[in-house]
Amino acid sequence: MAPRALTIAGSDSGGGAGIQADLKAFAAAGAHGMSAIVALTAQNTVGVVAVHELPPGFVVAQLEAVFADIGVDAAKTGMLFSRRIIETVAGYLADHPVRLVVDPVMLASSGAKLLQDDAVESLVTRLFPLATVVTPNLAEARALCVDSTLSRSKAELAEGVVALGAPAAIVTGGHGDPVDHLFDGARHVEIPVERLDVAATHGAGCTHSATLAALLARGVRLEEAARGAARAASDAVRHGLVEIGAGDGPVDVLHVKGRT
Repeated sequence: MAPRALTIAGSDSGGGAGIQADLKAFAAAGAHGMSAIVALTAQNTVGVVAVHELPPGFVVAQLEAVFADIGVDAAKTGMLFSRRIIETVAGYLADHPVRLVVDPVMLASSGAKLLQDDAVESLVTRLFPLATVVTPNLAEARALCVDSTLSRSKAELAEGVVALGAPAAIVTGGHGDPVDHLFDGARHVEIPVERLDVAATHGAGCTHSATLAALLARGVRLEEAARGAARAASDAVRHGLVEIGAGDGPVDVLHVKGRT
């Protein structure tokens, strides 16, 4: 049977991030992709124009439809936007446990807020304990760990995210050493990443966490899956569609440009 991966996140009308990026990454990683959309965004490469949150009952209906018929080997959460959506998703996943990647999406690459202020506590207390791994970028890890001095290393921040209740954490991105840092509660692992000067990084974080979920769905161990996700995200940036849009272009995990 093909591995089955589910994304629970928001839709990006520009096709660069969110559900759209996740489904492309699932396909590239060899998994059948499914989605439960929690919010619609009017979005392009320049920014987020508007967000429309879907009713919690409809989010549950999507989850029920997928779990009841197709089944889920692994899931990821992306943009969840509000406290009530987080509570809804966490309540469902608590009753339907799966390997889970929690990508704590807080800001769009354009700077738009994608997680309401009163939702952060619910994200940490309700969803982190259900996760297999949490994957904040450096800025998100600093926000979660209240690192106002910006002095903590990625290793310290990964430990901090685990201390918040996550079984494991991967801190990605940022300047300085080109590494992702995995802490699984016992071991620290530095994962080298290629630093690329390409103006097409929109969707890179989504691609990373979705690839990670797809590899976990395939039964790959966490460290190996983290390395695979780092490679896939870097490769997607390398092939990024810099000519698309007026802002930072979308990544290209499927190498669409190379097929034209």
